[in-house]
Amino acid sequence: AAEAVASGGRFSLGLSGGSLVAMLARELPAALRAQPAADPSRWLVAFCDERLVPLEHPESTGGAYRVSGGEGG
Repeated sequence: AAEAVASGGRFSLGLSGGSLVAMLARELPAALRAQPAADPSRWLVAFCDERLVPLEHPESTGGAYRVSGGEGG
């Protein structure tokens, strides 16, 4: 991420659900503090396996990230 941002670009990340949600919620904040050049405002983040359900639904990947703290939660 830091290399992509430093080269004047954008870092693209595709997120799936499952155990990745908890791992990123646990590990990503510390990793970003350790690597401030990664600048998450320059990231393009997309959900790779989002289901067609409301965010509140237990099968929603986007909802799982919101609950884990990914968007103001």
